[in-house]
Amino acid sequence: MKLNRQSKERLNQYPEKILQFGEGNFLRAFVDWMVNKMNQEIDYNTGIVIAQPIEKGLTEIINSQDGLYHVLLKGIKDGKPIQENELIDCVTRALNPYTEYDKYLDVIDNPELRFVISNTTEAGISWNESDSFEQTPQDSFPGKMAALLYRRFKTFKGDKSKGLIIICCELINRNADFLKKYVLQHAKNWQLEAEFFSWLEEACAFCNTLVDRIVPGFPKDHIEEVQQELGFEDQLVTVGEYFHLWVIEAPKWVKDEFPANKAGLQVKFVDDMTDFREQKVRVLNGAHTGSFAVSLLFGIETVRESIEHEIIGKFMKNMVYNEILATIKGEKEDLIQFAKKILERFYNPYIRHEWNSIALNSMSKWKTRNLCSLVDYARMKNDSPTHLSFSLAALIAYYRGEYNGKKIELQDDQKNIDFMRKVWDGFELNKENVKSLTENVLAYSDLWELDLNQLPGLGELVSKQLYLILSEGIHNAIQTLS
Repeated sequence: MKLNRQSKERLNQYPEKILQFGEGNFLRAFVDWMVNKMNQEIDYNTGIVIAQPIEKGLTEIINSQDGLYHVLLKGIKDGKPIQENELIDCVTRALNPYTEYDKYLDVIDNPELRFVISNTTEAGISWNESDSFEQTPQDSFPGKMAALLYRRFKTFKGDKSKGLIIICCELINRNADFLKKYVLQHAKNWQLEAEFFSWLEEACAFCNTLVDRIVPGFPKDHIEEVQQELGFEDQLVTVGEYFHLWVIEAPKWVKDEFPANKAGLQVKFVDDMTDFREQKVRVLNGAHTGSFAVSLLFGIETVRESIEHEIIGKFMKNMVYNEILATIKGEKEDLIQFAKKILERFYNPYIRHEWNSIALNSMSKWKTRNLCSLVDYARMKNDSPTHLSFSLAALIAYYRGEYNGKKIELQDDQKNIDFMRKVWDGFELNKENVKSLTENVLAYSDLWELDLNQLPGLGELVSKQLYLILSEGIHNAIQTLS
């Protein structure tokens, strides 16, 4: 049976108070799942309309199911295995601003709209000089947000009660601060009136956040079994771990408008999320992104298989305990216990978290999640960390686009793919060529924002490790690490 509002009776119709940029698995299994819980537990009475942030996406599939889908949570609770299947009905519809611009404007003009929530990936919050006020819509997410907020300002004639709460879920440090910075820059470039800048400051809240839930996504390997259990042909079902945490840095009044704690959800409103973010991003996300290329080149497909593997598991633990934790402020024993709990989640027998999904946009992810640890370690120790360096060498090898005669489908910002294709073009294996290639990649300041060749010993170490990966294979190369 197809899943839609005709096949599921007695569903609520919620007012559209949230505009969500991003229709991917994570937001649907994290934010939308939370709003659904709040609707059920505390009568939050809030619907979500999803705006597709790029031209191609899931809008048609979402609308074919009338916004309905299931979230399957699997994990350990109080030491016991747990599995929950929940129908999410708070998504009212999805729209594509590139083809449905008038409908998109109607959402912006809705007086009940209160929140904008986004996850446009690490590459989404970026500056695009070419965005113009006249575009419908602008290319970049910050450009869209600048136009959206100005439209709202004009529609309601500067009414401060019609400002919006913008909550960013992109995994970059101070995500909302960067979004606000670019929104203001667009507004300045477009020469918008001074009253709009005042309205932005007084009527809107840009909230930095930290998100934490492992979401492998669509269970393609056993979808028929899942759909049979659900009783519906759900093409949007998404799998996640039971654990969840959302840390939101916001004014105190925002908590009153998003009272997730009253629904028993792990949502923490804080004045400063710096320590939360540093620990989570460097350990959890850093372990993921720091291990994906090593694992895939090794021939391992999932996180659980890697952490359980004698060689790759040792690599992951050494990288976390010996190198990443050394760069984080705090009591050593507390940090070890935090890391232990994180790595225990990787063993979850109910979650198939594929490395290929983590590989999406991994150049930007490596910069955001791992570069900070590598740079801090090198500067603290006046030496380069062997495991993080090996992770970088494996990343470079992965972005060759093939390994051992097998093609690798790269999914990243085209600028990064083009750069890596250029440095690998015509490559012939010898130590001097590997050294030259490594120097070029480490000098890629458009991504790294610094010349990594300046870090003590890094160029020599990565070049040596990359040569071993290419000449002797990853299986032999990784065993040279102490």
